[in-house]
Amino acid sequence: MAKTKKKFFSRIGDWFRGMRSELKKVVWPSAKQTTNNSLVVLVVMFASALVLWGFDSLASAFVEVLISIFS
Repeated sequence: MAKTKKKFFSRIGDWFRGMRSELKKVVWPSAKQTTNNSLVVLVVMFASALVLWGFDSLASAFVEVLISIFS
């Protein structure tokens, strides 16, 4: 039983050491890059919302016309 626990905790320790060594290889973006990327995401999200709102409005108007024709 003790051997299994030691093996288990040894594997957890190996995982953390591996994770730490991989995180040292990460190239983190600068604050300016992060700001620019966030702005791009917000603009694209806003544009997508407008397009979806437009399609929804057109579909709603189309359904209302169909209902008024066949009522």
